[in-house]
Amino acid sequence: MGLKKRAKVSAEFSMASLTDIIFLLLIFFMLTSNIAGVPSMDLPESDSKTVAGNSMNIAITKDGAYSFNGNTISSRLIESKLRRTMKEMEIDRKNATLTIAAEKGVPFSKVTALMEIAAKLKMKAIIATQPTKK
Repeated sequence: MGLKKRAKVSAEFSMASLTDIIFLLLIFFMLTSNIAGVPSMDLPESDSKTVAGNSMNIAITKDGAYSFNGNTISSRLIESKLRRTMKEMEIDRKNATLTIAAEKGVPFSKVTALMEIAAKLKMKAIIATQPTKK
């Protein structure tokens, strides 16, 4: 019987195509990532390097005005607006994050009041800062 030997299949693969795929994935995730929409204001400084996810933003100006995701809002409506937004966006409370951007000079009691609302709603609260100048 004349049986032919089969040609062995090589187990090697090209790394060039793998780097292309990784590069495309990197571009995709950079473009689709959620960037914090903190308004340009004079924020307190910090040397913290923590970057967190962002669901909702509340900004407090020196004159006491509140803005929620870029829209002016009354301080007494913040809790109900947060609840409504979490339901509309279908955000899980464990993953919901509130970014608080308070200008320099804002009384810290206003910031802690927002942090208490976030704790009541079982959300994470983050205070936005700018990097320390060296």
